Amino acid sequence: LNMVNFSGKWKLSKSENFEKFLEDIDVGVIKRQAAKMVSSEHHIQQEGDNMNVDVVATGQKGKKQDYTVGGSFTEKEINGEEAEVSTAWEGESIVETHKAKSFEYKLTRSLEDNDTMVLHLESPKGTRAKRIYKRIE
Repeated sequence: LNMVNFSGKWKLSKSENFEKFLEDIDVGVIKRQAAKMVSSEHHIQQEGDNMNVDVVATGQKGKKQDYTVGGSFTEKEINGEEAEVSTAWEGESIVETHKAKSFEYKLTRSLEDNDTMVLHLESPKGTRAKRIYKRIE
């Protein structure tokens, strides 16, 4: 039984190695520059294994993810490709495996503490990036 709860509003506070990660999945230089400037928020409602994630990004179309951990969903990746995303609990983290036509990567969502959520990204080339979010609500 996973007692961890990601519910809340989270705002991106810093990124580590994100540009290199985007480069690895063939995101062009202009989109990479834009992605660096974007401030993003995750508005999350979680009930048990049911996740409702609203990603709100400045100057960009956000996205909504509705899934049950253990299941999968599809979404458009930053390079425009459709990806099949499978999800699973790993300890107190949720691991998403994104499979698109030209690449596959892993995203692990975990809580560092009550006010800090970290998205760990691992590219097909082994680049590890972090997106660190702070709780705003």
